[in-house]
Amino acid sequence: MKYNCKFWFFGLMLSLLSCGAYNFSGADIGTAESFQVNFFQNYADQSPNSVIEPGLDRDFTNALQELITNLTSLALTGSNGDLLYEGEIVEYRVTPMTATADQLTSQNRLTMSVNVRFFNKTKEEADFERRFSFFFDFDATSTLASVQAQAHEELFERITQDIFNASLGNW
Repeated sequence: MKYNCKFWFFGLMLSLLSCGAYNFSGADIGTAESFQVNFFQNYADQSPNSVIEPGLDRDFTNALQELITNLTSLALTGSNGDLLYEGEIVEYRVTPMTATADQLTSQNRLTMSVNVRFFNKTKEEADFERRFSFFFDFDATSTLASVQAQAHEELFERITQDIFNASLGNW
């Protein structure tokens, strides 16, 4: 019985290895070895009704770099990456969403949108330019400052995951 279990395990490992490197993220990096994420400038503060948020551009850029680093074997580089992500934050604003019977706002929505240009030197047909957006709802009795850490975590997670799936997702 011991012999059969060892043989079964060996066969399973051999079949997994024969299919190439298994990637749990589902990323299709092809022959790419490196990636570059240029600084995502915050242009949202130039539009009316936008909230000015210092450091938003830096934090978002870092979040995208971290996600790709954690989900792939690609090396992060400052220039000449096989994969290039660039763009700008184009929307960051709070809008009232629901009202109470006495015409007061009961819920607000923070919306963030990012315009992304993706270039793949190893597979040019995968290049795209696209806008990614997500929102975070919060109680109107709360200030943006009091929910900002949670809001950024959720917004960054969703938007960076959508960017990753659009550029490298193999679903």
